[in-house]
Amino acid sequence: MLKTLNEIKKSIGNTPLKQLGLRNINLFAKLEYHNYMGSIKDRTAYQILASSISRGDIDPGVTIVEASSGNLAVSLAAMCHQLDLRFIPVVDVNINSMYLKMLKHFSHEVVVIDKVDCNGGYLLSKLDWIEKYQATHDNVFWTNQYDSIENYNAHYYGTGQEICDSFDTLDYVFIGVGSAGTVSGVSNRVKEKFPNVKVIAVDVDGSVIFGNPPKPRHIPGMGSGRVPPLLDRAKIDDVVMVDEQETIEHCTELFKKHGLFVGGSSGTVYCAIKKYFGNRLFTQKPNVVFICPDKGTAYANNIYDEEWLNNFYMATQLELVNA
Repeated sequence: MLKTLNEIKKSIGNTPLKQLGLRNINLFAKLEYHNYMGSIKDRTAYQILASSISRGDIDPGVTIVEASSGNLAVSLAAMCHQLDLRFIPVVDVNINSMYLKMLKHFSHEVVVIDKVDCNGGYLLSKLDWIEKYQATHDNVFWTNQYDSIENYNAHYYGTGQEICDSFDTLDYVFIGVGSAGTVSGVSNRVKEKFPNVKVIAVDVDGSVIFGNPPKPRHIPGMGSGRVPPLLDRAKIDDVVMVDEQETIEHCTELFKKHGLFVGGSSGTVYCAIKKYFGNRLFTQKPNVVFICPDKGTAYANNIYDEEWLNNFYMATQLELVNA
């Protein structure tokens, strides 16, 4: 299995940086959709599987389970399929149809949760399903992206190291937060090389990660219905909140102005950058980097779909009326 994973590893990492033309800052996008299955979660999936197999936690008879909004499920499903391992992704009704089809092809079984939890999302319901499954089945391994040190390691030694290698000076790093693996790993590594760098965490309205009130979220990929344990390891200087309408607008802007066809979290973080700097001018432009976790293809049936957008705007207006 490790030999197969080593072949997969050749298609993970060393993702490119693209400089974007902004007037007041030197802005760089790290394009993580150049990874194996098209997202930054390939790093996490590889790291967790490789380390777990090496420790003997995963053997050919194991059933692997994970809660995911999409990308990690796809990464794990593809790798487990190549390794002939049983994998059960636990997703929710917000998952896009293309990802669902991929998961059904690669996975032993796909569990789709439709029960809204007490925070208005699905994460707690997904974790509850996993807990019950583990209690009633033998030889089950939960990859647990929210609490796995290997999620941290994937971005400390991978994403964070690559960012360090790409710059002589670095002033700001903007990172969207979900499982907190990326922000914890990258923040620790970049602050080792650039002690004065500012790490700005980005979250979406409705997520409870930074103490904001919960509310329904419609775009998968960012935020969380609980505070991820890995957040304790992160070194964060500031937090910027973005609403989902702003996410949609800035995904469109990234494509129209910069030629980047990216997923929702990229638009969220790009919006946060524009909010944070506004029209501020500097005597010397700061170097700013942000991470684009995935491509827009997986969002073709939501944030890039006119019918979905119309339903989204009607739903959000109704939520405001009922608030």
